[in-house]
Amino acid sequence: FTKAVAAKIGFQENRANELIVRDDKFTGEVKEPILGRATKLATLIELTEDFDLDDIDTLVAGDGANDLGMIQNAGLGVAYHAKPAVAAAAAARIDHGDLTALLYAQGYRREEFVEG
Repeated sequence: FTKAVAAKIGFQENRANELIVRDDKFTGEVKEPILGRATKLATLIELTEDFDLDDIDTLVAGDGANDLGMIQNAGLGVAYHAKPAVAAAAAARIDHGDLTALLYAQGYRREEFVEG
């Protein structure tokens, strides 16, 4: 699912758990390997190094306990419609609205958004 979205919006890369589909229906199962808390944090660290960034220059958003590592290590860790423990641990939270709030947090103005 995320591969198609990433390609459509021009992302160079995406990493996500893949849902298993049988007979054109989601089974509710996740394909191995499962990208958990350690993998998400390792990915943040890897990309920070690859792009020669400081931790303060990173932004992540998550909703569950498996996101806590990256949320706590990012320059701006955002709890997005998150479980209470995640919301309490994050530097910022989005309880209402959508991910466009993250564009505003990065300094983009509404007229700079690309829609299509």
